[in-house]
Amino acid sequence: MVIESLNKAEEKPSKGFLVPVGVSARHVHLTQEHVEALFGPGYQLTKKKDLMGGQFASNEQVTIVGLKLRAIENVRILGPVRKQTQVEISATDARTLGIKAPIRQSGDIAGSAPIAIVGPKGAIYLNEGAIVAMRHIHMSPRDAEAAGLKNGDIVSVKADNDRGTIFNHVVIRVDKSFTLEMHIDTDEANAAGIKQGDTVTIIP
Repeated sequence: MVIESLNKAEEKPSKGFLVPVGVSARHVHLTQEHVEALFGPGYQLTKKKDLMGGQFASNEQVTIVGLKLRAIENVRILGPVRKQTQVEISATDARTLGIKAPIRQSGDIAGSAPIAIVGPKGAIYLNEGAIVAMRHIHMSPRDAEAAGLKNGDIVSVKADNDRGTIFNHVVIRVDKSFTLEMHIDTDEANAAGIKQGDTVTIIP
């Protein structure tokens, strides 16, 4: 499954441009309202580790629950707070939870899967908000210029290892706060024999 905008995007070739890989585990983004619903009035997320683009992994974790009351515990919250609450999971997680989470870019949650989130002080139910994140590459403007790419371009990427996997439909995301890195989820990494810090190549 691929978002509609992908069909309209232009495929862009870029010869032999190496990109390090970051394997993205399941995580949650919350609004401040939902932080307080889960952790108590006035609660603020606390930083565990800085991430790119001004984001951080927080110390706080929650439990996510699917429609059939199947749950996954100890899901990390990423900060800072956002305007919309969103849960990013793998396809395997979706099956475990008993939900049909669509493949989407982060932030595109309209019509996505319903899910519940449980914290130490309360719980919330989302009519939509659970997605499988579309694989993507973060780039600074300088990296994008070097690769001959721009924000929103779609590329193919090759993992030159024993599995020899080619990933199509990889979205380019460009921002001055980004560090060069391709993000894939744990399902994709395991299937392709890729681990954190490996490199892949953007191919024509």
